[in-house]
Amino acid sequence: MRPIIGITTYVEPATWGVWQELPTTLIPHAYVEGVTLAGGRAVLLPPDDADTDVLRALDGLILAGGADLGPSCYGAEPSPLTVNDARRDAGELPLTRAALDADLPILGVCRGMQLLVVAAGGSLHQHLPDVLGHEKHRPAPGVYGTHDARFEPGSRIAALMGDDLSIHCYHHQGVADPGTLRVTGRAEDGLPEAVEDPARRFLLGVQWHPELNRDVRLFGALVNAAAS
Repeated sequence: MRPIIGITTYVEPATWGVWQELPTTLIPHAYVEGVTLAGGRAVLLPPDDADTDVLRALDGLILAGGADLGPSCYGAEPSPLTVNDARRDAGELPLTRAALDADLPILGVCRGMQLLVVAAGGSLHQHLPDVLGHEKHRPAPGVYGTHDARFEPGSRIAALMGDDLSIHCYHHQGVADPGTLRVTGRAEDGLPEAVEDPARRFLLGVQWHPELNRDVRLFGALVNAAAS
């Protein structure tokens, strides 16, 4: 049986066919394709703060991208440019902590990496242009930034990426303090781009979007860890 990989999702108004602006549980299909191409079976996880029992049915977990985490999750006051999805926070933070407690294989993507950091006791910069002085990580609405990263020799992400240093990112928040996680990748400006915990079966967070090119290296590593 293929490993079952849960993917956290958005709830957004969506339109299709004759149906207009219905509240919809959704995720870019690229995440599902990434899991499928890597040999896994994707299951979508709507925000749900009632319990974390769904983890019993999963072999692995993808914490997908999305809106900013609420600063209250890491003890900060919101800045005017923070756009939060409290429903996702309420469901995904307990889910992440329970998955960590169970040592479930986890891949965090963009917001998902930041969620891992916050669950590990870390904190975030709420608006990177105020810190870095540029917009390269989110150059324009709906436009991904492309830049090179550098990876720590001997790390999991370095082994997976090899000589390929180019990444596609879209975020205006970033890691300020990684908590108990280890930063193993950075952008050219020094911003953390990858975090991991080598003591766990598989815990990797990336600030970029590997689903854009269905990166079988990252999705495959998660699925292989879930299969074992």
